[in-house]
Order: sequence, then C-alpha cells, then structure tokens
Amino acid sequence: MSPSSPVPSGRNYPLLLAGQFLGAFGDNFLLAAILGPLTYALSSGRITEGAINGENALFSLVFSIPYIVLAPLAGFLNDRMAKTRWLVGGNLIKLGGTAIGFLGVSALAGGHSHALQVAGYCVVGIGACTYSPAKYGILPEIVANARLVKANGTVEMLTLVAIVAGLGGGGILYDLTLSLPICYCASMTLYGCAFLCNAAMVRTPFNPDASLRRSAVEFGSSFLKLVTSPRLGRILLGSALFWFAGSTLKSALQGWGLEVYAQAGVANVTNFKLVLLKLGMVAGIVSGAFLAGQLHKTGDLSWARGYALLLGAGFVGLGLLGGKYGLLPVVLVLIVTGAAAGLLVVPFNAALQSETDQTKLGKTISIQNFTDYMGIAAGAAYLSFLSRFSLSPNRDMIVLGVTVALITFGMRILGPSRRPS
Repeated sequence: MSPSSPVPSGRNYPLLLAGQFLGAFGDNFLLAAILGPLTYALSSGRITEGAINGENALFSLVFSIPYIVLAPLAGFLNDRMAKTRWLVGGNLIKLGGTAIGFLGVSALAGGHSHALQVAGYCVVGIGACTYSPAKYGILPEIVANARLVKANGTVEMLTLVAIVAGLGGGGILYDLTLSLPICYCASMTLYGCAFLCNAAMVRTPFNPDASLRRSAVEFGSSFLKLVTSPRLGRILLGSALFWFAGSTLKSALQGWGLEVYAQAGVANVTNFKLVLLKLGMVAGIVSGAFLAGQLHKTGDLSWARGYALLLGAGFVGLGLLGGKYGLLPVVLVLIVTGAAAGLLVVPFNAALQSETDQTKLGKTISIQNFTDYMGIAAGAAYLSFLSRFSLSPNRDMIVLGVTVALITFGMRILGPSRRPS
C-alpha cells in the first residue's frame, strides 16, 4: 500500500476509539492499582502525604521518560510503517511491561519488588510512546479534514475519560481485593482487548522511503521549525501547559483528595471515595471536549488564553475550598476546571494536525508528544519541588493555579485565530 492509497474500510475509526479507550484505561488502571496501597498506608500513619506525592511523581516520571528519549524513533516508525501496525505493537509492548510488573508482586519476587514494578511501568510507557503518534496521526487518514476537530474531540474525550475512569477502576479493584497480582492480571486483560481491536483494523498507508537516520535528522530540524514558528510553537507550548497542569494535578490528587475528605469530616477514606471526586473532573472534561468540537472550527484558537486562565483559576478555587464547605462546591469547581481543560487542548491538537506536512505527521505528533511529556515530567518534578516546602495539598493546588496563570501570561498562548494563508 503506497502513501497515497486510500484506506478501504470505514471500520477503522470505531475500532481506533475502542482500542484507544481500552489502552488508556489500562495505563491508568495499572497506575491506580500500584498506588492503591498508599491510601491505606497514609490512613494508618505509616507514610506521609509527601511520600505519597513522591511515589506518584516517580511513576509519572518513568512513564514519561520514553516519550522524551524515544520521540525520534517513534516518529520514524509511524512514518515508515502503517500506523495500524504500531497501534498493535504498542499494546504488545504494554503487555510485556505489565508482565514484568506482575513478576514484581508475585511469589517469585518475594511478594513485592518495587524495582520491577517501576521497570514494568516504564516499559508500559515505551508501548504508549510508540502507540501515541499512531492514534493521532491516523486520524487524517481515516476521517475528512472538516471532521478533524470533532474526531480529535472524541479521541481526547475518550482518552481523558479513560484516564480518570482507569484511575478509579484500578483503585476500586484494589479496595475490593487488596491484591496487586489480581490488579495486574486485570490490566493485562485490558491491553489484550485493546490489541484485538487494533488488530482488526484495515492497514493504513505507509512510507517505504522513510529511513531512521534521515528521520532523526528531520526530527531535529522539524522540532526547531515547529517550536520557532509563531503559531505552531504556541500550539506546542499550549498543549504542553495543559499536560504540565494535568500531570501536577494527577500526582497531587491522591493526597489532596484525602485532605478534602478529612476537612469535610469523612472518615475511613478508600480509593473508591477518592474516585467520586474525580467524577466531577471527568464530567467537565467530557463537556469541554464536546463543546470544543461544536464551538471551534479547525484552526480557531481565539479562546485559548481565556481557557488557560480559567484552568488556573479552577485550581486556585479547589485549593481555597478544600473540604471546609462540604463536597458539593468542590465537585462543581472540578466540573468547571475540567471543562476549561477540554476546551483548551482539543483545538490545539486539531490545528497542529491540519497545519503540518501530512507526509511527516507521525514525526510531528512525536514532537508534540516530546513537548507534552516534557510538560508532564516538569509537572511531576514541580510537585516534588513543592513537597520540599511541606505545603498542605490545598496550598499545592493554589500554587499550581497561580503558576498556570503566570505561564499563560509569560508565553502568550494566544496566537492567530486562523491558520496562516
């Protein structure tokens, strides 16, 4: 199949959505299961909130590192081969990483090997790194350009729902079983189902002329071209800001949720109770991702700066509220904050995909992954930095919101509302 050959089946899009949801669900289901025991350890006084933030930051970092180190290779693979092939390959690598982690909690490793769990989740990150350029880069190959914003909104919505639902599902299963081996087996089942969905897709175009050496050189030159572009550079920075904020929030959410429940007078907090707080965020994200497809055409970034400031204001609101006024105000602010996040990121993805060279889209998405995961790694490192000052989780939220607002003003996210002619 040549690069210009049409994709002969309409089934690829729904199969992509199903595989993407299951894979993203599995990534976060596994993370929540690994971190699930920390909730009980904090409640019993065996660890501190700082230790919880440290473990959250560690696993976020090891998952992010492959995106930063392997970005040129991932871009080459997704330009050289059919993107459907790397949707399949990414899930196979994730299965391997989950098996490594399973060994770490099995009797073979004495019941608990933290190092194997960390290594296994890093391998899962490698699988996600090779998968990610395919899941976004394949969209222009299987949907019309006019539908790119809506298609991106759907993929982003499902991904973000899967992130929050996976974090909830993994925590709940650990609550019910108190067994990490069972949670690892459930994760492998999820990746297996995602593999089957992607394996059923009809193969998409590929570029047999791509080479790794040329790809690495082109990655560097494409990176410089993108980040120095007045418009595309802002798109990359805006997307990275979203993931910086999301990474910090995700790493802080466990400790913050426990403080919210304590201030609200709720005792015996489980991972399931923490999930209930996350539902407000996911409801907002779903709403924002849906609204982005309805309110903005491809290339329209006119509201980006406002959405970023609303996101920062939402974090400040969460920190100021805590649990002092009950849980309902917290959930309402979570919904608004999530909606701002969805409205911010979806137009960025659609604009980047539609305004770059379509023959090098895999490389472009890898560059976006590189900058996004630099943002994620920076978010995890930022939370670790804040932990040194022994701030309460509520104050961490306030500082995060102020930081997002300052970054927004500093890098002037707002670019041209339309693509250059």
